[in-house]
Amino acid sequence: MSSPKDPCIGVCKFTDDICIGCGRTKREIKAWKKLDKDEKRVVLAESALRLLAFEATGRRKKK
Repeated sequence: MSSPKDPCIGVCKFTDDICIGCGRTKREIKAWKKLDKDEKRVVLAESALRLLAFEATGRRKKK
């Protein structure tokens, strides 16, 4: 399997240390290139949950 693609959509605005564009924390964004495939998949799963929470509260900006 290939490495997961970087989920950045170029919004890069943060609420409580979480990007409202991709759902990753600043730490996860900084570490992205150094993570292995499995770690990236975990980050993607966690960020997807954060984005769902943002959408539920109306804090997420659309692409």
